[in-house]
Amino acid sequence: MKVAYVLNTYPSPSHSFIRREIRALERRGVDVTRLAMRPFDGLLVDAGDKQEAKATDYVLAAGMAAMIWSVFLVGLRAPLRIYRALALALRVGHKSEAGLIKHLIYFLEAAFVARRVIEKRIDRLHAHFGTNSTTVAMLASEMTGKPFSFTVHGPEEFDKPAAIALPTKLRRAEFTVAISSYGRSQLCRLVEHGYWSRIKVVHCGIEPQHYDTARPLPTTRPVTMVNIGRFSEQKGQLLLIEAMAEVARRGVDARLVLVGDGELRRPIERAISLAGIGDRVTLTGWLDESGVRRELESAHALVLPSFAEGLPMVVMEAMVTARPVIATWIAGVPELVQDGRTGWMVPAGDVGALVDAITELATASDDKLRRMGTTGRARVLMRHNIDVEAGKLAALFAQRPRTQPS
Repeated sequence: MKVAYVLNTYPSPSHSFIRREIRALERRGVDVTRLAMRPFDGLLVDAGDKQEAKATDYVLAAGMAAMIWSVFLVGLRAPLRIYRALALALRVGHKSEAGLIKHLIYFLEAAFVARRVIEKRIDRLHAHFGTNSTTVAMLASEMTGKPFSFTVHGPEEFDKPAAIALPTKLRRAEFTVAISSYGRSQLCRLVEHGYWSRIKVVHCGIEPQHYDTARPLPTTRPVTMVNIGRFSEQKGQLLLIEAMAEVARRGVDARLVLVGDGELRRPIERAISLAGIGDRVTLTGWLDESGVRRELESAHALVLPSFAEGLPMVVMEAMVTARPVIATWIAGVPELVQDGRTGWMVPAGDVGALVDAITELATASDDKLRRMGTTGRARVLMRHNIDVEAGKLAALFAQRPRTQPS
């Protein structure tokens, strides 16, 4: 089985779950060709990401001439298909916020992808995220007659599904993957009941061999929490700084490490300074996987005050490290974090509830934190083993595809 993975920006520090999935598929004998539109524009610090960058074919780097030439070559082979793909791009682009010009670019990118699919005798295409990467996969599928599928993560795809033609993609795809039951429910809302059976749940996963034993909790106090992710509005770090300021005013001793970077770094730094909690909060920037693991092992818990999520990988990584989690009651998170058993769940945007949860964490006994961590580790190992989840995906790839129109 040969599969082309069609991606937008790859690899990137926040998309390590795609790398894990691809490598797990390859361990199962699936031949995966990586076709990304562009490389990550920052510094790749993880060795695995650097290896993936070398293995990835970048579409836009080939240049406009190569993409136009691909239109000619693919069109020469199947003229009716190339015209149908162009008509589809224009139809989708007309209703999209991205507009017609961008969809003509997606059409050119799809022609390059289609050319690679033909040259390498690839059996099918799979995209991650229901945005432009899936548009390209859908158009390349139309050009080649090869089936396509895609994985939806959320929350962005659920915000404006019509603007990215998500219902059209769901109807035309061989199957669609949601990463949680919540995600599947949101996709079912967008299409008729007859399409629901094509919407499957395949979780993102962790590599258990990298977490062979639970790591003991730190023996020292005060408690240290770690937050990992892109600094953006939806991740809620500014609310977390508010909570830390209130925790300090209450006289509760707790520390916070923020791992990541992004557009809100300066506002976060200003908020820390204005609150006078610079001695309680540390910013590390992006770290590689081993660095993230070290921070998790050095912490007593993960805190994730997000306003919108899919099903965050960092929650899985914290739980497999046997760390309790403070998280918000949104999207697929409650399918993994169990309030009172593996951590604390709080309403999104409720700074008071977040302060209370941090206070409970800071005053909890070591035995309670260990029990939560052990329960969480068992749960994530049972539900999110990447080799098991990749097996589900490989089985879907191996199914006999529905007949594609000629």
